[in-house]
Amino acid sequence: MKSKKILSILMSLLVTTTLMAGCGGSSDKKEGDGGKVTLVYGVWDKNQEPVMQELAKKFEETHKNIEVKVQLTPYKQYWTKVETEAQGGNLPDVFWMNGPNIMKYADAGMLLPIDDKIKDSDLKVEDYPKSLIDLYNVGGKQYGIPKDWDTTAVWYNKEIFDKAKVPYPKADWTWDEMRETAKKLTDKSKGIYGVAAAQDDQQGYYNTILQAGGSIISEDKKKSGYDQPGGVEGIQCWLDLIKDGSSPTAEQMLENTPQDLFQSGKVAMVFQGSWMVPQFMKNDAIKDKIDIAPMPKIKKNAAVIHGLSNVIYAKTKHQKEAWELVKFLSSKDANEMVAKSGVVIPAYKPALDIFLKSYSSVNLKAYTDSVEYSVMYPVSKNTSKWTTVQDDILKKVWAGQMSAEEGTKKIGEEMNKLLEQEK
Repeated sequence: MKSKKILSILMSLLVTTTLMAGCGGSSDKKEGDGGKVTLVYGVWDKNQEPVMQELAKKFEETHKNIEVKVQLTPYKQYWTKVETEAQGGNLPDVFWMNGPNIMKYADAGMLLPIDDKIKDSDLKVEDYPKSLIDLYNVGGKQYGIPKDWDTTAVWYNKEIFDKAKVPYPKADWTWDEMRETAKKLTDKSKGIYGVAAAQDDQQGYYNTILQAGGSIISEDKKKSGYDQPGGVEGIQCWLDLIKDGSSPTAEQMLENTPQDLFQSGKVAMVFQGSWMVPQFMKNDAIKDKIDIAPMPKIKKNAAVIHGLSNVIYAKTKHQKEAWELVKFLSSKDANEMVAKSGVVIPAYKPALDIFLKSYSSVNLKAYTDSVEYSVMYPVSKNTSKWTTVQDDILKKVWAGQMSAEEGTKKIGEEMNKLLEQEK
């Protein structure tokens, strides 16, 4: 009996030890390799995967005891996977974070604050856009170092402009000038529209609401800005383009995306985020016919800025090594490698000149210059709840089932209820 009891105790200890070994991080030391550490780096963009793999190899060259496994998960599955792994205590050691989710995961204790680590390093937060540094600061604690950023600009087809004998956009053009230009470029007999007025937040109405003097959410994250001055005007300006006949209808843009219409020569101008640079510039059918202009101004210049950040899992078993990786990814060398690839705009400001040369035939400064008047991407603790409401109501507005005034009022009401629940 005594021996059975001892055996039972030993088995219980073995199970407990095994369970503990499986918690608190996605990596562990390899056996038989001198204590080499493996870090998992979670990313979602296939276009960026090659340069991320290059960065991992470069890092390993100077950190012989660390292996980095770049784990690619398509964006549509990425956040579902992150949430599942967070619940299971098995997140990647280092992974990409975005604005809509930073507060959620920081407040849940899933992310490691890095203020002290930044302070003890040679990294300077001044080398990154302040609006992005602020985006990844929650409750006075810094959780991430921005890896890249994006703003919106207007791509235009010079061939369509030339055939219509319309001057190219100027750097200081206004929304009214853009609207008139779109009318002149529209030729429905050839199936060509002047512009695509898509229902898009970051690439569209977030910017125009700001330019009209409004806001999407208050600075304290407690109130919606949709039902405030600027909300209606920032939405109505897009509807006017459809009403003019200068843009395809909402239904037409569901069948063919604005990007596809632009690349097929059916739309002369399209508002696009900087992440579209590689796709457009690698398209042989249009790459020699296109250029970029800044977004036209309504009442003032304003641009929503968003960007990804590298964060560390709070329960990683290899906190020291994970920080070494984040520090490297934030370094001058790493950002210059990203800049040369041209795949995204590096967050490290001194590397911008290299990015501007990555595709010298187009005006990439239309993106980088907007940092001067950029506004932080709107977020709260549960961003996805109110953006779902926002998207559903604006679908009705774009379809002509509700007016801009009715839609923005309704969004404001519903959004304020959801923000109240976050307190």
